[in-house]
Amino acid sequence: MSHKGSTSEPHVEDRQDNRSQRSQAAEVSLQARQRRKIAQLEGKLVTLESGRRSKKSRRTTMCRKEERSGVLLLYLIPSRTLSPKMTEALSWLPTKATEMDYDDYSHMLKLLRQGADSARGDDTSKLKALVAEWVNREFKPDPPVDADDKHSRGFTNDACGKLLCPAELDWSNPVVRAGIRDRSDGHIVTDLSFPAFLYDKYTANPNDLEEGLFKSRVLLQAYKAVFTSPSSAKDIEGDGDGIDVIQNNRRANKSAFGVKVKKHVAQIIKMKKVTPRSIAYIVCQSVTSWRSVDGDFDYEQFWRTIVDFFERAPGRAAQRRVDVLLEWWTRKVFGRNNRNDLTSTAKANMSVNALARQRAQRDDAAFDSS
Repeated sequence: MSHKGSTSEPHVEDRQDNRSQRSQAAEVSLQARQRRKIAQLEGKLVTLESGRRSKKSRRTTMCRKEERSGVLLLYLIPSRTLSPKMTEALSWLPTKATEMDYDDYSHMLKLLRQGADSARGDDTSKLKALVAEWVNREFKPDPPVDADDKHSRGFTNDACGKLLCPAELDWSNPVVRAGIRDRSDGHIVTDLSFPAFLYDKYTANPNDLEEGLFKSRVLLQAYKAVFTSPSSAKDIEGDGDGIDVIQNNRRANKSAFGVKVKKHVAQIIKMKKVTPRSIAYIVCQSVTSWRSVDGDFDYEQFWRTIVDFFERAPGRAAQRRVDVLLEWWTRKVFGRNNRNDLTSTAKANMSVNALARQRAQRDDAAFDSS
C-alpha cells in the first residue's frame, strides 16, 4: 500500500506541474496578444494623428496659395457668402466647402482671412516705397520723401500735402497749408473730402467735382503695381494699349524655357475688368496705418463713399458716366483685348461670321434658281 501511494504522488505532482505550465503559457500568450493589440492601436493612433496633421497641412497650403484670392474674397466683393464672384475667384471653394465639417470650414475661412490680411499688408509695404519713388520723381521735393521716415510724409511734406489736400481747398495758399497742419477750424481733413491725388493732374474743378475724379496718374500707377505687377506701373501713357499686360499674360503661361513663371494678382483672381471695389481698395492703400479711424479720418467710411460713387449712381446719366469711367480704367489696366465686351452686332459684322452668312445666302440663291 505504501509502495502504491509512493508511486502515485509523483504523477499527481507531474499533472500539477503540467497544469501550472499550461496556465503560465496561456498567461504569456494572453499578454503577448494584448501587447500586439496595444501596438496595433498605437499604430492606428499614429496614423490618425498623422492624417490629421497632413489634413491640416493640406488646408494650410491650399489657403496660402489663395492668399491673393483672399484679398478679392474678403475686401473687393459685396458679400462673404458663396457669391458667383467668389466661386469664380476660388474655383475649389464650393467643392471643399461641401466636404468639410463645421470646424474645418471655420478653420479654412480663418486662414483665408489671415491670407487676405497678409496680402493687404504686403500691398501697403509695397506701395509705401513705390509712392515715395513716384512722388520724388514727379514733384522733386526738397527734402525728398523717405518711405522709411514717417516724418517726411503726410502734410509735413509739401509734395505729399498737395496730394492729400482736400479737393475743395487750395494747397498753394499758405493759410490753407498752415490751417491743415494746425488742424484749425475749416481746415480739418476728414473722410468727407476727396483728396487731390484722386484727380487728373491732382486738381479738382470746384464747379464740377466729378470731372477728372479717379483718373490720377499716381492712382493708376498704384493700381497696376498691385494687380498687374510693379513693372507694369511704369507704362501708363496712351489710351489703354495694354501691351505690357498682354505680354505679361503670355509670359505668365510659360517662359521661353518652358518653365511656368509667377502670375500677377489679376490673373490669380481671374480679374479681367477693373471693379469699383478694387479702386476703393487701392485708394485706401494710401493709409500708412490700417486703423479704422486715423485722427479725424474714418477710412472705412471713406471706402464705402468710394464704392457708393460707383455702385449707387443717382440716375441714368450718372450711371453712364460711371460706366465710361470703368471702361477707361479697364483699357488702361488690361488693354483693349476684351473679347467678352463685343456686342452681338459687332460680332455679326466680323469677317468670319459675315463670310458664313454670305456663303449661306449664295447657296440659298443657287437652290432657288435651280
